[in-house]
Amino acid sequence: MRRGWSAAGRGPFLSGVVLTAVLAAACDIPRDPIVVDEGMVTVENMTTREWRNVRVTVNDHFSGGVASLQPGGRLTAPLGQFQTGLGQKFDRGRQSVYKVDVTATEPDGTPVSLTWGSDQRR
Repeated sequence: MRRGWSAAGRGPFLSGVVLTAVLAAACDIPRDPIVVDEGMVTVENMTTREWRNVRVTVNDHFSGGVASLQPGGRLTAPLGQFQTGLGQKFDRGRQSVYKVDVTATEPDGTPVSLTWGSDQRR
């Protein structure tokens, strides 16, 4: 006796195919070079060139940075480490991040400039 095709029992297989397709599509979504999440700022150099004198400025007043960020490298820092020129530290309890600016220079002197957010407070 020949059995006919039935959707019963195929649920896990079809779910696996759908999940694989969704995950494959998610892998194609480009990452942002600047991410603000859970009190951390992450900057990723997605270029093939080193960045020098990397400066990260939060909300136009709070700054931090590193001397160099290699291609594919990441700079990750808690918001509380960013401070004004007078030493005032960013206070997550009293402030929200509405803008992050990143400036740097490539080895040949070409300027690098990235911005996350906007000038408007949220």
